[in-house]
Amino acid sequence: MRANPKFPGRLARRCVRLVCAFVLGLTGVSAFAQQNARKVLAQPTPAYPPLMKQYRLSGTVKIQVVIGPDGQIKETRVVGGHPAFVEAALEALKKWKYAPSNMETTADLEFNFHP
Repeated sequence: MRANPKFPGRLARRCVRLVCAFVLGLTGVSAFAQQNARKVLAQPTPAYPPLMKQYRLSGTVKIQVVIGPDGQIKETRVVGGHPAFVEAALEALKKWKYAPSNMETTADLEFNFHP
């Protein structure tokens, strides 16, 4: 295949972009696989808030966590959820423990509260 004389190097630039996208895509897949491969050693269930239980309220909490190499949760970021459920989920996460790893990873967690 010959390059178009009006656009010299266009085909070469396109090939380089495709190769870079492919390589970056593979890297993203392996990083995602590593994040999901982290084994949970201790996973206490959050306590259902008594007031929410009394009114039979349900909800979902989404939290993103950073897990340190030692398996402890270093950081939490609440993505969404009712504040009462969020507090219960954060309290439970303080007791979670993951298997050690050679690097820190992130995970997106979802807690469903149903009476």
